Amino acid sequence: MTDQLRFGKKLLLDLVAAVIFYTVIPLPIVNGLVFGQVARMAPLIGLLIGGILGLCDIGMSYLGIPILTRSALVVSMGIAITGGLHLDGAMDTADGLAVGDPERRLEVMADSATGAFGAMAAIALLLLKTTALTEIETNRWLILMAACGWGRWGQQLAIACYPYLKPTGKGAIHKQAIQSYKDLLPGLLLLISISGLLFLLYNQQRFLALVMVVAGIAIATATSAWFNHKLGGHTGDTYGAVVEWTEALFLCILTPF
Repeated sequence: MTDQLRFGKKLLLDLVAAVIFYTVIPLPIVNGLVFGQVARMAPLIGLLIGGILGLCDIGMSYLGIPILTRSALVVSMGIAITGGLHLDGAMDTADGLAVGDPERRLEVMADSATGAFGAMAAIALLLLKTTALTEIETNRWLILMAACGWGRWGQQLAIACYPYLKPTGKGAIHKQAIQSYKDLLPGLLLLISISGLLFLLYNQQRFLALVMVVAGIAIATATSAWFNHKLGGHTGDTYGAVVEWTEALFLCILTPF
């Protein structure tokens, strides 16, 4: 029983550390936090963020707020909850990829100043997410959870499958936490269970549940592979870009359903 309590305490501390690392959600000060394993909790943090956004969306729906305004507010809340962490990475990545000289890309990405291509990437992401959400009228709370979850699983995939391009940086600790495909299984099973919930609750939505799983895996795999192809590996910025583009494209794929 003692070992079980220690394991449970460790999981709780890892979860608290992940919430602090990936969000701006205020938590009480906790001693003994270790941030080296936060990447293992990323899909769960995504579900937490998506759940908060879903609850806010439901509350706004009861207040009679139109779906376009709700969608824009939900997307804005997503940025606020994460402190713009992943969006900033997507912007820096876009600026880096715009450089013709591959040798200078990492240097440009490390620059805190946002360039024209970074701004355009941010605008594109916000437009895609907002318009896609506007077209999704049912099961929005569950789809928001799935989108945020698959985005973070895509980050895990990029960490596990591709080299890290910098000797130091925030993203370096993730490479130590996720080193094999086995480390991807807990998050994958968790996200499949979210679609399974849709499958069980709504008989008429069983095809959508299947689409969510296939789309999540396919888009997360494609985005992480694409950035690796362009840069020869990943950085903390591209991890954020994988999260953002996976979320946006996932929502776009679900609009016909």
